[in-house]
Amino acid sequence: MDRVRAGLARALEQVTGRALGPYQSAVVRIGFAGTWLFFLLREFPNRAELYGPDGPWSWELADRLTASNGAFSVLMWSDSTVWFEIVYAVAVLASVALLLGWRTRAVSVVFMVGVLSLQNRSVFMGDGGDNVIHLMAIYLVLTRCAQVWSLDARRARRGSSAAAGAAGPVLWAVLGAVYAYGAATGRFSAGWLAAFAVVWVLCGLWWLVDRHEPEGDRRAALDVLANLLHNAGMLVIMAEVCLIYATAGWYKIQGSRWQDGTALYYPLGLDYFTPWPGLSGVLAGSGTVVMLLTYGTVAVQVAFPFTLFNRRIKNVLLGVMMLEHAGIAVLLGLPFFSLAMIAADAVFLPTGFLVWVGARVAARVAARRRVAEPAVAAVAAVEAAPGPAGR
Repeated sequence: MDRVRAGLARALEQVTGRALGPYQSAVVRIGFAGTWLFFLLREFPNRAELYGPDGPWSWELADRLTASNGAFSVLMWSDSTVWFEIVYAVAVLASVALLLGWRTRAVSVVFMVGVLSLQNRSVFMGDGGDNVIHLMAIYLVLTRCAQVWSLDARRARRGSSAAAGAAGPVLWAVLGAVYAYGAATGRFSAGWLAAFAVVWVLCGLWWLVDRHEPEGDRRAALDVLANLLHNAGMLVIMAEVCLIYATAGWYKIQGSRWQDGTALYYPLGLDYFTPWPGLSGVLAGSGTVVMLLTYGTVAVQVAFPFTLFNRRIKNVLLGVMMLEHAGIAVLLGLPFFSLAMIAADAVFLPTGFLVWVGARVAARVAARRRVAEPAVAAVAAVEAAPGPAGR
């Protein structure tokens, strides 16, 4: 009995004492923010047709749909073209800020609002990866995903408090004003009204405590709550990834084309899914390759959730799945779907590997700086020198 109690105490200490998986949460943050940013910039010339006033899915139809299903979208607050452009621009800026890890608590909320607003405006635009981004944008709000590889982490290393500077209060004040307007005009459903209220109040409380009592009991209690939410969010993300692969694999098993090993052959013959017709033709021309890839896809997806208890097998299958998604991006022309799934898979990457990658990147950046500094100093010396050389 004492051993059980001691084990439970250790587990509780692990869950509440620190935010687990800091590198995994950081790479998930970077992956999804980068994928959404890449998509928004890629489709910038087509934004009005995809999510704006020029799209086939009109504002009136979107308004009727969101009114019936309770979906959240600030684009339903107005059918103005100017409002649409503002929301799209804010979504782009929020993606950049989340990618860099700048004021991540507030920016993660803005990122989620941008994702939900655009995707719920035109629900028929997407390739499957949009559903993953949709879910992960919500889960990221719960996580402390800027502990490493972020501007917030760099500020913390330099000893600056999270409450320091005017950027944070100004950002939360603007968010509060937008929230108050939406609440006063009845733009939120009851669920979203409560969710945004809780987020705003808790983050405001965190700022006050961090500013006036950074080492006290109240800050410790908020740390415990933040760690619990972070660890719960990471657990949900991992469960979501397993659910995606498990359902995809088991549904494939029930399909006759997946059973006879020919499922991959058919998309390789469709113009919409053949950005490289020559390569697709070569693969489709080999029945053995098509069969192996078809059966291999099903086997990996079904097996992956069961391999989490064996680190070595899990890491091998994780690499295989990432390569599979890279192949889908090239062969079937679905880069955003593949990037979203690779970003989701990254939650299972081993910490040692992520630390090694981070160290290698940091070493390369430092080496480039050392090479650049003498050149910059030499140019400055020449410019400062008197005479023709200086001129």
